[in-house]
Amino acid sequence: MLKLWRERERYRGKIEDCLTAIITTRGCSWRKCYMCGYWSESRDLGEDALKEQMDRIFEKLGDARILKIFTSGSFLDEKEISAELRTHFLDRCREAGIKKLIIESRPEFIESERLGDFRGFELEVGIGLETANDFIRENCINKGFSFSDFVRAAEVLKRRGFRVKCYLLLKPPFLSEREAIEDLIESAGKVRRYADVISLNLMNIQKGTIVEKLWDRGLYRPPWLWSALLVLKNISGETICDPVAGGKIRGPHNCGKCDREIVSAIRLFSLTQDKSLLEIDCECKKVWLEALKLEDYSRVPLFR
Repeated sequence: MLKLWRERERYRGKIEDCLTAIITTRGCSWRKCYMCGYWSESRDLGEDALKEQMDRIFEKLGDARILKIFTSGSFLDEKEISAELRTHFLDRCREAGIKKLIIESRPEFIESERLGDFRGFELEVGIGLETANDFIRENCINKGFSFSDFVRAAEVLKRRGFRVKCYLLLKPPFLSEREAIEDLIESAGKVRRYADVISLNLMNIQKGTIVEKLWDRGLYRPPWLWSALLVLKNISGETICDPVAGGKIRGPHNCGKCDREIVSAIRLFSLTQDKSLLEIDCECKKVWLEALKLEDYSRVPLFR
């Protein structure tokens, strides 16, 4: 029900301990994105069970004063987390001395009135924009909101003095590897003025999704790790990336020999922002370069 783990997080240029919590709620109100299977883990457990999950977080907090709390939906959606529960949670955060709080929300739930409850916290809100291209977001991802919706939400957060984290997706379905790289770099340039930090999300195959059906039929391959390195080298400003399922067939991967080294380098880069860590080589880089050239014509992956 409640998932908890410790990790490290950048905070004011330093690396500090962070507790990450995923609580089980009724789930995302949209739940139509082609790549997302998180809805399958959602349960409508009721207010008491949600409050119990929240309270258990603070039993495991320890010395961490940075807290990420995710719902696999939107923390600001009051159908998931009621205003009363939000107030209770924030009161517990104040009692525990939390200094930075990281949540996620779709833009339609980001309203100035709801954000007033977060006064006194260094709040960072992650928004899953995925791409700055409205056509790709609508037709290849089915996200259900526009770039202008993201901009409005980001400006609301900025006026409150809060940080914006923008999630960008590398390799939505129906794009070639090269097209996906170009879209990501272009999107990063467009969102940088609104986002304090860009989080590069590398596509992984989740169960029960349209992307999984495409993958099963050989019509989709998760991005090469080489593509992630290229994108990270070409994005300016603070950028982070955690390659979920990195090196596995259902996640971003290369040949298998260099995957672990690259995944580790990307995670360390996310903490240090040292781009020299991204200078890695392997024989399979030649295969990736061929894929970039040929898959624009084949329109299907040539390498598994």
